[in-house]
Amino acid sequence: MGAAGSKLEKALGDQFPEGERYFGLENFGNTCYCNSVLQALYFCVPFREHLLEYYGNGKSIGDAEENLLTCLADLFTQISSQKKKTGVIAPKRFVQRLKKQNELFRSYMHQDAHEFLNFLLNELVDILEKEAQAVKSDPETSSPPEKIANGPKHALANGVSKEPLVTWVHKNFQGRVLIVSYVYIHQGILTNETRCLQCETVTARDETFFDLSLDIEQNSSITSCLKNFSSTETLNAEDKFFCDKCCSLQEAQKRMKIKKPPHILVIHLKRFKYIEQLGRYKKLSYRVVFPLELKLSNTVEDADIEYSLFAVVVHVGSGPNHGHYVSLVKSHNHWLFFDDENVEMIDESAVQTFFGSAQEYSSNTDHGYILFYESIGASNNKS
Repeated sequence: MGAAGSKLEKALGDQFPEGERYFGLENFGNTCYCNSVLQALYFCVPFREHLLEYYGNGKSIGDAEENLLTCLADLFTQISSQKKKTGVIAPKRFVQRLKKQNELFRSYMHQDAHEFLNFLLNELVDILEKEAQAVKSDPETSSPPEKIANGPKHALANGVSKEPLVTWVHKNFQGRVLIVSYVYIHQGILTNETRCLQCETVTARDETFFDLSLDIEQNSSITSCLKNFSSTETLNAEDKFFCDKCCSLQEAQKRMKIKKPPHILVIHLKRFKYIEQLGRYKKLSYRVVFPLELKLSNTVEDADIEYSLFAVVVHVGSGPNHGHYVSLVKSHNHWLFFDDENVEMIDESAVQTFFGSAQEYSSNTDHGYILFYESIGASNNKS
C-alpha cells in the first residue's frame, strides 16, 4: 500500500492525528469479513485502549496461553506501535487462531461479518471471565472486587441476578477516567415486558445484548426500525400468555425495551432474509437511512441517549453467499474507507451512498450492514 499510504498521508497533511495509525489488513482469500470488523473495533477507542493495556499487563506477567484475546491484543499492539503512519499488516496469527477455534470460519466460502462479530465478542468475554475467576480463586493474586470486570451473559428474571463480575469488555468510560460500572462498553440490557390484559400484571424479563438485530423495510430509517423493534405486540388466540397470577392462559401485550443502553451501540441490519418460495436466503438491498447522530428516545426508559456514528461494516454484492466486506471509519473527525489492504479518505457526505437502494434492482450493491455508534456523553474519540 506504499503509493496509497503516501497518498493518504498527503491528503491528511499536517492534520494527520498525532500517534494514530491507519493500516490496511491483508486478505487471506476470503477474510474481508474479518478485516472489516477488526477495523471497526480498532477505531472503537475504549475497546482498543483496553486491549493495549491488556497486552502490556500480559507481557509483564509472562507469556500467557495463546487464545483469540491474546492474538487480537497482539495485532492491535502491532498496528499502534508501527513507526510508519500508514501501511499494511497481515493478521495471520489472529486468522489462524480464529480458524482453529471455530470450524465455521475454516472454509473458503463467503462468511458473515455479523456472525464473526458475535462470536468474537462472546469469546473475549468467556476468556476474561475465566481469567477473572482464576485470579479471584488465587489468594496471592486476588484483586479487590471493583477491579475485576465481567457482565452477566445469562438472562435475568425480573431484574434479579447474582452479583456479576466485571471485565473491561463491559466497562464504561467517562472522559479519560475509567469507571467500573454495569453500563458496559459493548453490552446493554433489554427488558421484555408482558402485560396480562386480564389482571394487568406486568412480567419483566431482562437479558443482555452485544448488538441489536433490526428487521428492515424499504425506504425506512434506523429510527423507524427501532420503533418497530420496541412496538407492542398482542398475544392472543394460539399465542396466549400463561399468567402466573391468573394461573391460566390469557391475552397479553408484549414489548421489548432497552433498559440499559451500552456505551457502544452496535446495530445489525437484517439484510439477509429466508424466502420460503425460493427455499433460500435473499439479500434485501432496501434503503435504510442511518444518521450520523442517533437519539434513542422511544426505546429507553430514562432520558434520551445520544450516539454518534463512528464505523459502518458494508456488504458489497447482490446475494448472501458471495460478495465482499469493506468498512467506513470515523477517526479524529475524518472519514476513512478500509478495503482490506487499501485505505483512503472519503468525504462525510459519501456515507449516505451506503444507505441502500430505493429500487429493488440497482447497480449499487454497497449496503450498510453493521453500524457502530458511540455514546456522545462519554466520548474521548472524536476530539
